[in-house]
Amino acid sequence: MGSESVGGQPTLFEPVTPPDETVRAQAEARQLQLTKPAGSLGRLETLACWAAACQGVCPPTPFGRVRVVVFAGDHGIARKGVSAYPPEVTAQMVANFVNGGAAVNALANRVGASVRVVDISVDGDTDPSLSTFKIRRSSGSIDREDALTHEETLRAIDAGRAIADAEIDSGADLLIAGEMGIGNTTPATVLIATLTDTEPVAAVGRGTGVDDAGWIRKTAAIRDAMRRARPVVRDVVALLRTSGGADLAAMAGFLAQASARRTPVILDGITVTSAAMAAEELARGARAWWLAGHCSTEPAHKIALKHLDLDPLLDLDMRLGEGSGALTALPILQGAVAALAEMATFAEAGVSTRAGESDTEPDGEDDIDQAGPTSD
Repeated sequence: MGSESVGGQPTLFEPVTPPDETVRAQAEARQLQLTKPAGSLGRLETLACWAAACQGVCPPTPFGRVRVVVFAGDHGIARKGVSAYPPEVTAQMVANFVNGGAAVNALANRVGASVRVVDISVDGDTDPSLSTFKIRRSSGSIDREDALTHEETLRAIDAGRAIADAEIDSGADLLIAGEMGIGNTTPATVLIATLTDTEPVAAVGRGTGVDDAGWIRKTAAIRDAMRRARPVVRDVVALLRTSGGADLAAMAGFLAQASARRTPVILDGITVTSAAMAAEELARGARAWWLAGHCSTEPAHKIALKHLDLDPLLDLDMRLGEGSGALTALPILQGAVAALAEMATFAEAGVSTRAGESDTEPDGEDDIDQAGPTSD
């Protein structure tokens, strides 16, 4: 991790190199040669071209080793009644992930992805194999104290960076960040609302399903945390220290390093996307390597996606987290890649591109490069 500073802030990452625009152009040209009207597959065409640019090859290949990393951590603010579940559920759900009984496990099994769980700041003991990168037990209650120390924040970012490196070095070609932590939508909303200068009442959602009294408590906690966050809004490391948490900082490091390593990511819900906003501040240009899997029911998630200029693939009223929304979107991306890679061109299929032409004798390559047949 670098020690130089820009504007008083540590330089943790270099600006990120974007996906290959030359290959993207090749993919766009190939789309015009496939046996379909130009643009008739809509966003699937854009997704496939993005995948080709990320892989640096046209046509792209199916993603063969998709890895979900679930970052688990507790938050002191959960003791303030901002969630419908007690904080103890975090450690219980970690065990459930390990045993394969959670939604993320079921969805990953269906799409051929694998799941790794890491204990970043669970308020309890977990299996040593999960806690190699553990920073502390629970982050602080951000309405009245910092979530972390400065040193813990840097360690958490470094942990996420190391986790990304390990996954990419072991062959992962597409990453998904998931999370588990009771109360984590509260710091996520604080980060999003602070970075976008949004009033708390416009950003606060129901999280795990709190009632009206819980929503009022959550809004008050977010208001107080934002008051503490505003003085450090231009220093993302200080913002994560003050109002984030170890799991959020680790996810930010993970997402930034994935982009630095030219590895695409499907983002999940509000908590992951709040970490993505921090990652974009850490490593400018990182968002070019991300795809938004879905839009959750949390108001702040919509705000964050707009800030990152990411258009979600799905809107299914999901709000679970864990990586579930990203995994649900994965088959769409795989289908887009398959269409670009496996469809025949007009020339290969002997399909004419203009009325009156022979099906077996297209009028040269110049015609093949045109828009193709007209759809209804």
